[in-house]
Amino acid sequence: MVYFDAASSAPLHPVARQALLASIDEGWADPARLYREGRRARMLLDAAREAAADAVGCRTDELTFTPSGTRAVHTGVAGALAGRRRVGRHLIVSAVEHSSVLHAAETHAADGGTVTEVGVDRTGRVDPQEYGAALRPDTALACLQSANHEVGTEQPVAEVAEACRAAGVPLLVDAAQSLAWGQVEGDWSVLTASAHKWGGPSGVGLLVVRKGVRFAPQAPADERESGRAAGFENIPAVVAAAAALRAVQQEAAEEAKRLRGLVDRIRSRVQELVPDVEVVGDPVRRLPHLVTFSCLYVDGETLLHALDRAGFSVSSGSSCTSSTLTPSHVLRAMGVLSEGNIRLSLPLGTAEEDVERFLAVLPDAVREVRLALGAPSSGAPSAEPAGAAASSGDAAGDDAPDAERPALTVDSLGKRCPVPVIELAKVIGDVEVGEVVAVLSDDEAAKLDFPAWCEMRGQEYVGERPAERGAAYLVRRLA
Repeated sequence: MVYFDAASSAPLHPVARQALLASIDEGWADPARLYREGRRARMLLDAAREAAADAVGCRTDELTFTPSGTRAVHTGVAGALAGRRRVGRHLIVSAVEHSSVLHAAETHAADGGTVTEVGVDRTGRVDPQEYGAALRPDTALACLQSANHEVGTEQPVAEVAEACRAAGVPLLVDAAQSLAWGQVEGDWSVLTASAHKWGGPSGVGLLVVRKGVRFAPQAPADERESGRAAGFENIPAVVAAAAALRAVQQEAAEEAKRLRGLVDRIRSRVQELVPDVEVVGDPVRRLPHLVTFSCLYVDGETLLHALDRAGFSVSSGSSCTSSTLTPSHVLRAMGVLSEGNIRLSLPLGTAEEDVERFLAVLPDAVREVRLALGAPSSGAPSAEPAGAAASSGDAAGDDAPDAERPALTVDSLGKRCPVPVIELAKVIGDVEVGEVVAVLSDDEAAKLDFPAWCEMRGQEYVGERPAERGAAYLVRRLA
């Protein structure tokens, strides 16, 4: 098996393993006690904090160890908002933040706060000017990830931090995906990260609050970790996390160059080997180890299982891999194809031959999934039977403009990604150039996949219209 999902959780770094085993025998005592065993544990904890602070680029008294990266985010958001409650209750987030940030924003909104969500372009990047324009006199906190966890796009943190600083607003940066590759640039105020993303053990997060930032912890008071993380510190895990972070940052420059070359090869070869593929994310301003692409006419979950059987562990943001059957919020915000989505995130030390073997396996895996779903072959519009109820009709309504009246209506209600798009592809050749096909669908992914299909296949997406169930998606044949 080849593991290509380091963005979810990186394999334990050898240095982390050594540090963990060594500190188990030394770091079991209470570091708050004054006897010998307690002092020894305190020395380990202080050394780990110093190493982590050096890696982040902050003071040791600004850094708190938390039980997870998610806990660091929730504590950071709640504490920063509470600390500036007199200023206002307005929170700004980007549309592609990690779910932990968005969940914290939902909690804030449910408690009476207001939230502004700043959109992104098709590469997943925010516009610094648009982000700056969202700042208001009552803005208490702004949040922006350093790099996206699904597509790898790096965000303009330094530029956004400058705008926030000018407005007197603290900026919280989720650095979980990028910290292994180096310090986060810019004049940020609060930073969070998670050790298992860089090869440390799970169950360790980092919360950094710069001096001068108003911060009021919202959990019950506790004497540990400056009152920001309650409970007994897991010293062996903390020591291993700090050791791993220092080790991976020391290796980062050389390994980033090597992995970027492998990812560049994947980005180019996937599009050559597999028809109807969209590689998403910024092609330049991105993490060096991560690449994401979406395959048209593919069930993402089935493709993941096929690759797993072939010996590759990968992940997906596709709607088809979720029990809720809704598209990834990141892909939705970017407006890109959600079906058949695959994310590869290469761990340190990934061998070139493993990448080549993946590229050899992928085309057959995609082809098998497409055949099983009855997808049309790549190329011109198909005139094959749709395999669904197709008839002349007016799914757009009697009052629709003549130019939007469908010549053909396909009923895909109750069918999930990617079947509605497959059925559209099968009938688009049955109408004349300039005529409209309507597809009835109640699949959440359809909102993304029909516009993305039109862009990939050179057809015109007319729009979405209400229907008795779901919606009617209108597509005009251009060729």
